[in-house]
Amino acid sequence: MPVTLWRFVDGKAGHDAQSRGLAAALQERLALDVFDIPVEKAGSGLRWWLTARYEPGRELPAPDLLLGAGHATHWHLLAARRCRGGRAVVLMKPTLPLACFDLCLVPQHDGRFAAPNVLSTRGVLNSITAGGAHDADTGLVLLGGPSRHYHWDDDAILSQLGRLVQQRPLKRWMLGTSPRTPARLLQVLDERYGMEITPWESAPRNWLADSLAAAGEAWVSEDSVSMVYEALTAGARVGLLQVPRRRANRVTAGVDALVQDQWVAAPGSRQLVAGPPQPLNEAQRCADWIRVHWLTNH
Repeated sequence: MPVTLWRFVDGKAGHDAQSRGLAAALQERLALDVFDIPVEKAGSGLRWWLTARYEPGRELPAPDLLLGAGHATHWHLLAARRCRGGRAVVLMKPTLPLACFDLCLVPQHDGRFAAPNVLSTRGVLNSITAGGAHDADTGLVLLGGPSRHYHWDDDAILSQLGRLVQQRPLKRWMLGTSPRTPARLLQVLDERYGMEITPWESAPRNWLADSLAAAGEAWVSEDSVSMVYEALTAGARVGLLQVPRRRANRVTAGVDALVQDQWVAAPGSRQLVAGPPQPLNEAQRCADWIRVHWLTNH
């Protein structure tokens, strides 16, 4: 009999990629029926929990697994479990106590917790899989933008890209952006460098996965931690574009740890390093844990 998974979706692309990656890894290992439940507001989940009802899943088969990423999903996970059963898995350090959930998949940069229901992960999970041509003559640049952890300097990014293209004259350079990338930067890039630029808003659904599979090397602005881990998961060699830090914090410490372990080139360096000693696939590792500990009879 297939395992039934309810996946709670809050509409944020990063959160969707995390839970979608874990669901896909589970589907590779066992028969799995996945039902997506849109989550609009966290407060509605609390109301469902208080009433011991969960109308959004009323017509669905009872879940074996409940999966959610993003704070808005927390009370929905708990309300659905209270009403219909199943094990609740949250893909982050939750705002609610860890003990509220059956399993918490917490990135190392969010802290380490000595609790039996916590599985520490290297970065956030994603839906990227290893493989592809990884053509040595193809490079990929992935840009973020200003954030609460990083300042942003268009001129500094342009200068780094200019030196990168000059010193690494590959046959093909691709460039992708994020919602945080300043629009004025793209205009200058388009005028100055011969890159294939794909803005995030017009990128096909599988553009990032396909581009990472094609590229022999990926250069990611250091503020875009999720894209750094996606590039590592794809099996590309990864360098970092330096971005001014607002202050030292858990996010910058995570980047520094990757550099120290020689998984990525240091920010601003144009000399690539060897990368992880074995392919990085945290979604696969977490799926294996769930299958072995909870689903051995399926």
